[in-house]
Amino acid sequence: MAGLSKHPNSPFWTAIFYDGAGLKVRRSTKQKDRRLAMKTAMDWEELAQAGREKRLTEAQTRKVCSNILERATGESLHFHTCSDWFSEWVAGKRGAVAPKSLEKYEQVCADFLRHLGERSKVTLAAISPKDIRSFRDALSKGGRAPSTVNQVVRKVLSVPFLAAKRLGYIAMNPCDAVESLRDDSDGGRETFSTEQVQALVNSAEGDWKGAILAGFYTGLRLRDITEMRWDALDFEAGNIRIKTKKTGIVLMLPIQKDFAAWLKSQRRGIGKAPVFPELAGKGTGGRHGLSGRFNSVMEKAGIKGRIVRSSDGSAGRQTSSLSFHSLRHSFVSALANAGVSSEMRQKLSGHADDRSHAKYTHHEIAKLQDAIALLPKIAL
Repeated sequence: MAGLSKHPNSPFWTAIFYDGAGLKVRRSTKQKDRRLAMKTAMDWEELAQAGREKRLTEAQTRKVCSNILERATGESLHFHTCSDWFSEWVAGKRGAVAPKSLEKYEQVCADFLRHLGERSKVTLAAISPKDIRSFRDALSKGGRAPSTVNQVVRKVLSVPFLAAKRLGYIAMNPCDAVESLRDDSDGGRETFSTEQVQALVNSAEGDWKGAILAGFYTGLRLRDITEMRWDALDFEAGNIRIKTKKTGIVLMLPIQKDFAAWLKSQRRGIGKAPVFPELAGKGTGGRHGLSGRFNSVMEKAGIKGRIVRSSDGSAGRQTSSLSFHSLRHSFVSALANAGVSSEMRQKLSGHADDRSHAKYTHHEIAKLQDAIALLPKIAL
């Protein structure tokens, strides 16, 4: 039978009971009220006894823990099954998103729950990366293109899990631990994982370290980065204003804090002085060009892409599925994984012009900065 004791120097009652192994234990109830402390002690005793008798269930544990929390704080624990949470989340989207988006969310959530079968009734926290991979592979076997499967997992299914994580219902988004399917429809190009970006930064020297951070945190192309000038940076506002060479679009991008830290560690130039003097003015082609030099950084980091094109076998020109441009894809992919909307990703990756930027409000700029803040941290 559970009991209580109280140390003279403590305001809290201590529960005395036998644990699941049959050992007598003492545990503070964090309760000053003797009546409430006794209830907590009896709850612990009940769980321990059920454990000793091999009849302890998840539902029983949740109920007792919820009771204890409610007595201590006045709030109950939130336990959602996967099915319940998806229904609640989709309901919350009605009227908040466009009809086509809502239809997409409803369809993917329904498909996932149907794939889970009986597992749709387990707690949301019990859904694992294995469940996500199984769903991903089922979509692929069903004839969906890799790009479609990746979009379903990264841009749709991941969103309700991200919302649950932000509310504290789950500790991790299981979609984050699932690799995207290889997609050769875009020239076989792949993205760098966050771990690979970190390895690149660790292996890079001089301006290459900052250029890689810029690629991952701005999504800019190699030439736009290497030709970046100091007068494009507004540290007070926290923005970069740059006209892209390929499209002629003027972009205003937030300066992510890790990239900002690298910039502030450099000797700052004046006006049109290049931010990356070691790389500015260099060509991209050839073994000693910018692309070739980046390949050397990849090699040093132990990263090797697939060969996706060769003109005449081993003797021909070969193209890797990973290049500096892959950082641009990583940038967009990381934003999508963080739940950033497609509209916001388009603005950040270059689908805008001078006129649209001229109409940006302070609120919109703040949204861009909030989106960039969600990107994974890369240590210098």
